[in-house]
Amino acid sequence: MKIQGFSAAAVRAGIRYKNRLDLGLIYSEVPAIAAGVFTTNRVKAAPVLLDIERLGQGKAQAVLVNSGNANACTGDQGMATARDSSRMVATQLGIDEEMVQVASTGVIGEPMSIIPFEQAIPELVDGLSPDGFDDVARAIMTTDTVPKTSSRQIEIDGTLVSILGLAKGSGMIMPDMATMLCFVMTDAQVIFSELQAVVRIGVEKSFNRITIDGDTSTNDMVLVMANGAAGNTWIDEDNPEGQSIFEEAMLEIFQDLAMQIVADGEGATKVVTVRVQGARDEEGAMSAAHTIANSALVKTAFFGEDANWGRIIAALGRSDCYFVPEKVSIYFDDVQMVMNGVGMGIEAEDACSAVLKKDRFTLTVDVQDGLEVAEVYTCDLSVDYVKINADYRS
Repeated sequence: MKIQGFSAAAVRAGIRYKNRLDLGLIYSEVPAIAAGVFTTNRVKAAPVLLDIERLGQGKAQAVLVNSGNANACTGDQGMATARDSSRMVATQLGIDEEMVQVASTGVIGEPMSIIPFEQAIPELVDGLSPDGFDDVARAIMTTDTVPKTSSRQIEIDGTLVSILGLAKGSGMIMPDMATMLCFVMTDAQVIFSELQAVVRIGVEKSFNRITIDGDTSTNDMVLVMANGAAGNTWIDEDNPEGQSIFEEAMLEIFQDLAMQIVADGEGATKVVTVRVQGARDEEGAMSAAHTIANSALVKTAFFGEDANWGRIIAALGRSDCYFVPEKVSIYFDDVQMVMNGVGMGIEAEDACSAVLKKDRFTLTVDVQDGLEVAEVYTCDLSVDYVKINADYRS
């Protein structure tokens, strides 16, 4: 999909591995309204710190992103590399250095040389094309097995508006947000306050609802750029219909990419929706859903296709959700395994085990104490997850 006024490219810079795309560039022909959300981890990589500083102006024109090295915990040298690489891009593009956002993903704690950037950036800029986004999606992959993209076209007051999102992530996935990068480009005309609200709310309803392994990263970011090239009626508080259409499309993009990340979880074989309902308050429901979804014992049971509901109720019991054990009911899809805190026997267990053989299913835990509901999206924990992460740096 092409987005008016945007182009992209990726090259093999040899940052960590030879002969693989590992350096990407996204460019807007004009300064774009830009909004973002960044990792809440106390340890933030150099690119994140630089981007937070620059994004205060609410505009950006380019994103330089690499895989292979996170440029995290690299001290003054790491910040110098982030600044110097952005300066090289700005010089090649003929734009203000402050308009360049940078992003990195890969191994934490290893110094990152500026030399691959010096050698590759001229070729990168020369290769910019409206068709280059798929290459960027591949260049940002680390342990991902597939590139992740999502697009939508909508009409705002009769004008066609396009939205394209790219993301990476498959491990160290846990709010807030995950070990993930997400870049969304749109040619919509939208004011900054609306775009920032869309990003904040959209992230909360998508990327903050997924978990692979309970770990967070140092480099996470979601960055959205809107360059206005579509020429639609401005999306703002005076255009409620346009706001609604735009917000719905953006949320669909975020949720689609989030679910692609879960499906590509390191070694994952199943995508599971963990739904907690009947809670007294939203915080308790969310705590329960996250605790169950992050339980290694629950996740390995998913992998083993074992309807071991004892692990589920035990995880529920260490969450911050108030409940009475004798009122809890548990379902796998629409098959009930537990009623009022008591298992329903071998036939129910066999039926639930059949559900667990599916690639996608929903685990519902009803605590029957209120009206609040929370959903979190996770995957199973397989033998391959251990193998992938045991030798990630080699």
